[in-house]
Order: sequence, then C-alpha cells, then structure tokens
Amino acid sequence: MHAKPWLLVIAILAGTVLSAKADPNGGGGTAVYPVMSQWAEDYHAKTGVKVNYQPFGSGGGIRQSLSRTIDFGNSDVPLAAADLSRGKLVQFPMLFIAIVPVVNLPSVAPGALVLDGKTLADIYRGKITRWDADPIARLNPHLVLPKLPIIVVHRSDASGTTWHFTAYLAATSPAWKADVGSGPAVAWPTGSAGKGNAGVVATLLQTKGAIGYVEYAYAQQNRLTFTGLVNHDGARIVPSLASFRAAAAAADFRRGGNPIPADPPGQASWPLTAATYMLVHADGPADLNRQIVRFLDYGLHDGRAKAEGLHYVPLPDPVVREVEGLWAKELKVQP
Repeated sequence: MHAKPWLLVIAILAGTVLSAKADPNGGGGTAVYPVMSQWAEDYHAKTGVKVNYQPFGSGGGIRQSLSRTIDFGNSDVPLAAADLSRGKLVQFPMLFIAIVPVVNLPSVAPGALVLDGKTLADIYRGKITRWDADPIARLNPHLVLPKLPIIVVHRSDASGTTWHFTAYLAATSPAWKADVGSGPAVAWPTGSAGKGNAGVVATLLQTKGAIGYVEYAYAQQNRLTFTGLVNHDGARIVPSLASFRAAAAAADFRRGGNPIPADPPGQASWPLTAATYMLVHADGPADLNRQIVRFLDYGLHDGRAKAEGLHYVPLPDPVVREVEGLWAKELKVQP
C-alpha cells in the first residue's frame, strides 16, 4: 500500500509510555458526541468494555492528546504533521459531520427559512439585525418573517464546528474573509457565546429571535428549527442525510485539512459538510491501543447504521481499508 498524504501519521518508538488501562478514556469534539456515546453504550453491552468519551471541543481534544491526559482524542480540525510529531500521534478520519444554522423563531417551520452565505455572514457581522430585513425577505418571498431583532449565538470554545462554519462564511463572503477570517476561534463582531454544541443549543432555546450553528444531530435531538441554505450551484438545499452524502461523495483526502472544500460544488450538496478525525498515541501501551482500535473498528463497521440514524455519513469502504492498514502499520494493532 502506498502512503497517502491525508494519513498524517507519525510513529515514534521512543518517548513517554502511557499507563495501560482496561477502559479507554477519550474526548474532544462535541460534534461527534451523540454517535460516540451511542457507540460506547452498544459496545459496552456487547463486550463489557466501557469507553469513556468527554465532549469538551476539538480544541480540548487536541490539547489533551498533546498533553497525554486522554488515551485517544477527536478533532474536526486535522492536525499538521509537526503537531502530530510533537505529540507522537497517529491521525485518521472517522466520519463525516454536517453543520447547520438553527434559529429560535416559533412561527417558522424547520427548513422553511432559507439563507445564503453572504446573508448569513452579514448576520454574524452584525450588519443584518432584524429577521424582516430586506436581504432575508428577498430570499424568502413566500414566508411571513417575524418582526424580531436577530440575536447571534456562537461558540465560546476553540471548536472544529466554528472552524468549518467560519471557513464557509469566508468562502461565500469577501467581507467576512477580510474582516473576521476563519479558524477554531475568531474575534466575533457580535453575539452571545455558548460552550460546545450543547451550550449553543441551551442559549438558543432560551432566546427568542436567536440564530446559532450546531452539528445536525444536536438539531434533531433537540428539535431545533434549522434553516436551508443556497449552495454553491445556486440550489436551495435543506439539511438531510442525502445532501450530506452528496457533499461527502466528492471528498478528496489528498487535499489536506477538510477533504471537502467549504461550500462545495454539486446541485444536491449541503454546503457545511466535513470530516472528523481521531487521534491515538503511537507509543501507547499495546493492550490499550488494541482496545481503542477495536472500539473504533466497531464504529466503522457495526456502528454504521447507528451513525446514519443520527445523520452522520460513514466513511466509504476504500477509506475504511486505508484506516485499517494504518492501524496495522503505525499502531501495530489489528482489530
């Protein structure tokens, strides 16, 4: 098997050795928490092994992986080779996630309100401040818009969800790109902050007229009103497993970073679809890494149906085979 650029892996034979544990302890991105917790519950019932996953954000997953305070981590922001080398980490994709704008507008049904990237960026820039403003009305001529002020909600923590959301705004709004930019954390021009996807949900539910952004599973679990988006090809798209799959079908892991470009082309593609990555210590105890790999292998295979039920897109089979080859080569572990 030839080396793949997207498999940013560093295997270091010397270094600190983690203490072995019977039950793996992991954490990181909040976007994958709904599926990780479901997998952990099912896996425990099947094997007796209890996998603990704490949703403290991609930034926390990176920091705690580098500081070696967790056995495995997750991040929606892939690490660069230098960071992987410093942390003696092996990185590989796990799933595709989708991010959706959500609103607290009691009179509006899920998917009825449609926005485009420029309008969404102007809302988050504080330039559009009311729901009945002309730019929103032009996109929604058949919708009676509430006469309410817009209350912007964003993440307070370093977040992969924010990284992808702001990358989309930068790709669709030159003004956002120039004034704010993109990254796991940015200097927000306006708005209130919530920690993690759950914090954004809590703030949104308490605030009439609010708008936020979350991973789609959180929108579904909390029965939030999500918006549609005008995608790259000009189609008005609502979030769905089908539109997430359409975007994921064009993923190219040779790109580096998100294998799906921000605002990807395709008539059926959801504009905010991204890969999420796992981090495992290359020099971790063999027994511990074997437990981690067996759990993640369960997710990649037996857990596919549960992932799709929560509106995540599983990896395609060729990429799964690459990940399994990586485990055998760099972690010296097979499921």
